[in-house]
Amino acid sequence: MQMIKEKLGFICDMDGVIYHGNHLLPGVTAFVEWLKKEEKKFLFLTNSSERSPRELSQKLARLGLEVDETHFYTSALATASFLASQCPGGSAYVIGETGLTNAIYDAEFSMNEINPDYVIVGETRTYNYEKIEHAVHLVHRGAKLIGTNPDLTGPTEKGIVPATRALIAPIELATGKQAYFVGKPNPLMMRHALKKLGCKREETAIIGDRMDTDIIAGIESEIDTVLVLSGVTNKENITTFPYGPKYILEGVGDIVK
Repeated sequence: MQMIKEKLGFICDMDGVIYHGNHLLPGVTAFVEWLKKEEKKFLFLTNSSERSPRELSQKLARLGLEVDETHFYTSALATASFLASQCPGGSAYVIGETGLTNAIYDAEFSMNEINPDYVIVGETRTYNYEKIEHAVHLVHRGAKLIGTNPDLTGPTEKGIVPATRALIAPIELATGKQAYFVGKPNPLMMRHALKKLGCKREETAIIGDRMDTDIIAGIESEIDTVLVLSGVTNKENITTFPYGPKYILEGVGDIVK
């Protein structure tokens, strides 16, 4: 545990690490207070594209944690940055929530339902057949297919729910086109995170609950990995992966016990 505590920077996933839905997980308050007290650099890095950093800050405030919005980075922001570098001033048809659409607007992209450069899919609760059908037509006409993250599922207080990769799958199957996913474990997002954090990889630890995004992202970016069992992954399914985390904890509260 001392080796984890000596890290200067922490990249933390949110869903399954900090909270489930609208419920703060045990030990989180003590962990965040420790980060502040020890003047650690920390960044909440989430594959969710639904909310903006301000909304995420406000959500934690409602749960009793005061964290400035500068400590958040989302797959929506990473996707917007990627698009701006690939096709400056381009256009997109977006299936997603306001966190994604606002990030796309901020990247100086326009919304386009006729002949967009990209079809972009993120988490949304307004997913329907009409949107799938329209996205399929646009991809057939030449729009490139982008997913904000490759997560098949996500944890909530009600249990596991479908995430972006599950939502984008019908479009991939109907068009024969494979989406490009920007979020973890894409090294692009990890480089953005380290740059925003202001730490070297050897000074940093990544804490997450998913072997297929958080842990592999850390391994491929040469950042020490901490798996917490408070989200998607449990002790039984760790061994189904051909790689493993450096550390395994029940939750982030274990770091400051």
